Amino acid sequence: MRLIKLATCNLNQWAMDFDTNLTNIKHSIAAAKRTGAAIRLGPELEITGYGCEDHFLELDTVTHAWDCLKDILAGDWTDGILCSIGMPVLKGSERYNCQLLCLNRKILMIRPKLWLANDGNYRELRWFTAWKHKDGLEDFLLPPDVSEAISQNSVPFGYGYLQFLDTAVAAEVCEELFTANPPHAELALNGVEVFMNASGSHHQLRKLDLRIRAFIAATHTRGGVYMYSNHQGCDGGRLYYDGCSCIVVNGELVAQGSQFSLKDVEVVVAQVDLDAVSSMRGSISSFQEQASHQARVPSVMAPYKLCQPFNSQMSLSSPLEIKYHTPEEEIAFGPGCWLWDYLRRSGASGFLLPLSGGADSSSVAAIVGCMCQLVIKEIENGDEQVKADAIRIGHYPDGQFPTDSKEFAKRVFYTVYMGTENSSEATKKRAKVLADEIGAWHLDVCIDVVISALLSLFETLTGKRPRYKVDGGSNIENLGLQNIQARIRMVLAFMLASLLPWVHNKSGFYLVLGSSNVDEGLRGYLTKYDCSSADINPIGSISKQDIRAFLKWAAIHLGYSSLAEVEAAPPTAELEPIRSNYNQLDEVDMGMTYEELSVYGRLRKIFRCGPVSMFKNLCYKWGSKLSPAEVAEKVKHFFKYYSINRHKMTVLTPSYHAESYSPEDNRFDLRQFLYNVRWPYQFRKIDELVQELNGDKVGFVGSSSNGGMGVVAARSGDPKSGL
Repeated sequence: MRLIKLATCNLNQWAMDFDTNLTNIKHSIAAAKRTGAAIRLGPELEITGYGCEDHFLELDTVTHAWDCLKDILAGDWTDGILCSIGMPVLKGSERYNCQLLCLNRKILMIRPKLWLANDGNYRELRWFTAWKHKDGLEDFLLPPDVSEAISQNSVPFGYGYLQFLDTAVAAEVCEELFTANPPHAELALNGVEVFMNASGSHHQLRKLDLRIRAFIAATHTRGGVYMYSNHQGCDGGRLYYDGCSCIVVNGELVAQGSQFSLKDVEVVVAQVDLDAVSSMRGSISSFQEQASHQARVPSVMAPYKLCQPFNSQMSLSSPLEIKYHTPEEEIAFGPGCWLWDYLRRSGASGFLLPLSGGADSSSVAAIVGCMCQLVIKEIENGDEQVKADAIRIGHYPDGQFPTDSKEFAKRVFYTVYMGTENSSEATKKRAKVLADEIGAWHLDVCIDVVISALLSLFETLTGKRPRYKVDGGSNIENLGLQNIQARIRMVLAFMLASLLPWVHNKSGFYLVLGSSNVDEGLRGYLTKYDCSSADINPIGSISKQDIRAFLKWAAIHLGYSSLAEVEAAPPTAELEPIRSNYNQLDEVDMGMTYEELSVYGRLRKIFRCGPVSMFKNLCYKWGSKLSPAEVAEKVKHFFKYYSINRHKMTVLTPSYHAESYSPEDNRFDLRQFLYNVRWPYQFRKIDELVQELNGDKVGFVGSSSNGGMGVVAARSGDPKSGL
């Protein structure tokens, strides 16, 4: 038997914080060595942090990374253990995303990334060059200060693997696993038995299964040991890296780390028998035939042994059942952990949330409550870093620390219900009950006097006073009155966030939390610069349907029973007067349901459909219940309001990225914000298709004189669609 103990890790790195990152790396190496591991794998670009973005263009970033690596190699950290460490490297005038394979205070090889992630949230081609030379290894001269410190002048650079005396080991970096022709395929045929994947993979709802299946597939038919390491936490941006570092042997998972955790360092260890890899490969005739004439991949000889012989005292890691969180758990734990990292690293003293008693703001409140519960759990588990951060943020006196989530919430979470004459007693009560269940410090304020003052000022300036539509006003007046309420709430929220710490004799400031969901962003069903404008938003990329499912789950599993009542209530903005014959409802205002919005969003972004393609797809999807003319009306209605309101995405509060159809335009969904909202060419094509499908019996859906706008004329009572 060739027994080998392997260690991979989740690290909570922070982009450009080299001290924190270096400390975490050292702690992970030390923990791996204590277990007797022969290999330690860290995440992609772990020295700098993955999310440095344009900081990668600065020479300082590369220089500081070399300084940190020199610090590691100058000590005894790599003695007796192969460490794969990620950092950017300049070679000539080209910058590469690299894994540096180090052992016994030397760099054995530098492996640049072959295929770069350059879609969705990723822009690696903006900062790095892909390594294109696969026919040999080049000699790389180390920086003079590094060379002097470790007594090594040069190192092999390029695509290849390490050939030890008892096994072969290779790196495969993040995106390379998911390419059509991944490197591990030919590396396996060259005899590589251990694959080390350093990754920077962000969380997205229901995404983990795709990742795990890729690890399993990599070794299921060709054998091998697949190690995966990932970042975990918020490293300074919209993404949450969800860890789940793991080890797979011959297609079976034998070790799995946490997906959501407040720990800065988590080391995952497995002990495997590499003879099981040889045995599997030797039993597959086709594998042997392909290996016999496979083109040779360059290698670096490493005159060391990594394995141990048979020892009855050493047990092998057994296959595990893969642990997946439900989407509801992902919504609780992912944004909860992201909020904690943002809070502890921003210098803020807490969160402030405009709590309306509706589904969206209540879900944000529940996520903050979950965060508080996670903090207490980690303190109980002995995490000293979480404890120290909680003491500092909560302003606990010497010798005291949080032991109860509700008591901790009272110190870091502040909610405010900003009611008007249009608000109902039901939402006011729901906000208060939920705040009490969580433990938040709650305020209840009526803002009618501020609204009245602004309207009086407007009347003084113009001689006119606007009225709601139900009181005889026009659509313009109706929208203006609703937007005034929404924007006053934003101003008041930021005023409280800046001054309440002073009132409470605390330093710092409170972060204002937003609560608009992904569907409202897509449709533009929000007022620009209303209380959806905040510092950060934990649900900005989560669909309304997922939020409602989360509320049901949280009512039971987080212990906030009032959320069941919140979920059951119909969504309403409560910006218009309540009358016996009229009650404002979101889906009526929007002219579409939240379920329909999620369908539009997925077709627009994930399946890359324009108006005509969306119409064709929805004719198949909805054809059994809707006529082509009705489908056309819905598609036109969506695209009209999507394009009218696209400009709102330019000022969207930075949101936790959780959904693949997010309309967030700063990183993920790069499209213009000035459209011809009539879409004349596209809508005309849809009209022609409707006529073809219906024959001469049905005319155009909309008239040519207005570019097909007849069926999507502006609906009355759309409170959040105005500028």
